[in-house]
Amino acid sequence: MAKSINKCHECNIYSIKDSCPNCNNKISEEKPGKFSVEDKYGEYRRKAKKEILKEKNLY
Repeated sequence: MAKSINKCHECNIYSIKDSCPNCNNKISEEKPGKFSVEDKYGEYRRKAKKEILKEKNLY
C-alpha cells in the first residue's frame, strides 16, 4: 500500500513521515502541485523558495 505525501506548514517541506524532518512538528496530508515540463513560473517559484529558506537559515 502506498503512503500518502504529507506537508509541514511551518517549513513548506513535503515528506512521507508523520513528523517534519526539520522542525519535528506534526505534518498534515496534502498533495503537491501537478508537475509540468513546460512550467512557466518554475524559475520564480524556485527563487522564492530559496529566499524563504535563507530567511529561516535552512539553506
